[in-house]
Amino acid sequence: MTRSKVGVTIQSTSIFLDDRTVVLSEAIARKWKVPSNQMINMRFGSSQQDVKVVTAAVPNSLRVDPALASKIGLHQGARLTINYKPTSNTMSIGPLIGVMISRVNASSTSRPFGAITTFCKELTDACDQMGASVCFFPPKEMRANPQSLSAYSYANGSWSKRTFPIPNVIYNRLTSRKYENMPNVQQFMKDVKSRYGTEIFNEKYLNKTEVFEALRKDSSLHSYLPESYLFKNFQMLKSMAARHSVLFLKPITGSLGNGIIRIRREGLGESYTAHSTSLAGVRRQTFPSLLAVFQSVSGKLKTQRYQIQQGLDLISSEGNPIDFRALVQRGEKGEWEITSIVGRIAGAQHFVSNLARGGSLSTVPAALAKASFNTTAARSSIIRRLRKASLDIAKGIETQIPSHFGELGIDLAVDRSGRVWLLEVNSKPSKDDNTALNTDNTKNKIRPSVRTLVKYARFLAKH
Repeated sequence: MTRSKVGVTIQSTSIFLDDRTVVLSEAIARKWKVPSNQMINMRFGSSQQDVKVVTAAVPNSLRVDPALASKIGLHQGARLTINYKPTSNTMSIGPLIGVMISRVNASSTSRPFGAITTFCKELTDACDQMGASVCFFPPKEMRANPQSLSAYSYANGSWSKRTFPIPNVIYNRLTSRKYENMPNVQQFMKDVKSRYGTEIFNEKYLNKTEVFEALRKDSSLHSYLPESYLFKNFQMLKSMAARHSVLFLKPITGSLGNGIIRIRREGLGESYTAHSTSLAGVRRQTFPSLLAVFQSVSGKLKTQRYQIQQGLDLISSEGNPIDFRALVQRGEKGEWEITSIVGRIAGAQHFVSNLARGGSLSTVPAALAKASFNTTAARSSIIRRLRKASLDIAKGIETQIPSHFGELGIDLAVDRSGRVWLLEVNSKPSKDDNTALNTDNTKNKIRPSVRTLVKYARFLAKH
C-alpha cells in the first residue's frame, strides 16, 4: 500500500474531547482501516501513548492536543507518514530520524552546525517532502539510558532546540574519532539499540588497515586490492621496495590526503625521492638509500600508524593523476546502489586528488577522455568496471566488517591497462565531495544522495 502523509496540528481538540483523543482525516482513517472511538496505541519514535481516534472531513491532517503532543514529542507543522497495523493495534507516525553531529554553535543563527548546516537543512527539506521528521544532536546531548533527547530541528524559518523521543533511526555524522569514541557516545549508542531497537548506521569510522585486511578475506575482491599492509619496520619497507618502484605510506586514520608519503626509487641506483603532503603543501626530499628514507620517517611511526601500499601506474591528465570517488548507498529496499561516481584530477605539483589539495572534479567520461581513452567503447568498458568494483567492495565491507553502514565513499583508481584498483573506503563521505551544495541557482534542490538517506531510514524504520 502506498504511504499516507499527514500534517500535524497541535491545538486543543474540543471542549467535548479529552487530551488523549486525536482527530484524523476521515479518508486516511478509512484507507488504513483505523478504528474510531476506541483506544489504540500511537507511536512516534520511542514514545507511545494509548489514544482514541475520531475522524473529521479534513484532508491529510492529524490534530493532537498540546499536552499529548508534549508528552509524545510531536511538534507543530510536522508532515509525517502514518500507517496502522491491526495485528498490534498500533498507529505509527514518523519515522523520526536522528543525526549525530560533532558540534553546535547556538549563537550562530544562520550556521549553527558550521559547514554541515546546509546539508542539515537539505536533509530537513527532504524529510518534509517524504513524510519524515529529523533532528540533530551533538555528543553532549548523548547519555546513558536516555528516555528522551534534546536536539535541534528547523521550523518556521529558524533552528531551535526541542525535546524529542529516541529516534527510530540514527545516522552517525560525527566527523571526529575523538567524539565517536567518547564513553557517553558509545554508551548512548549501545543503550538506544538495546532498549528501543533503534537502528544506527555508519556507526563507526573505518581505518585503512581494517578495510584491506577485511576485504582480503574475500578472494573475489583480490583483483581490486594493491599489495598493502600495516607498516611495521624497515624489513617490511625493504621487502616492498624490492617488488615495487613506488610505495605509499598512508596514515591509517588520515583524511583529506594529509600526511601521505610517496616513496619512489630513482632509476637503477640506490637513491630515493620522498614526497609528503601537509597542510602547507607538498615537501620533496632526496635520500641516498632506503635506510635513510626509513630513518627519516621512523619518528612518525611513534605517533601515527601507517599503511604501506604498492604504488600504481595510474592514468593521468597532463601528468596529474586521476582517481574516482563512488558514493554507494543503501536505498529504499535496503540494497546497495550507486548514487554517483565522479572523476578527481590532482592539482599541479600534487600526487593526491583531494579537493582540499587543489584537485578538481570531472565527470567520469571527461576524466577518461583526458587520460586518452578516446573511444566511447573504451570509456564505457571502464565505467562498467568502476561500477562493478564499487558495488563489489560495498558488499564486501558489509560481509566482512561487523558494523552497520548505509553509505560509503569508495575511492578507486584505474591504471594504464584499464584495471580498476581500490584506494580506500570512507565511512563518513563528505557531503560536498560529489556535487556542489545548494547555491543560488540550485536553491531548494535536494540531491539524490540526500533523498536516498531518507529512503533508507524509512526502510530501516519499516515506514
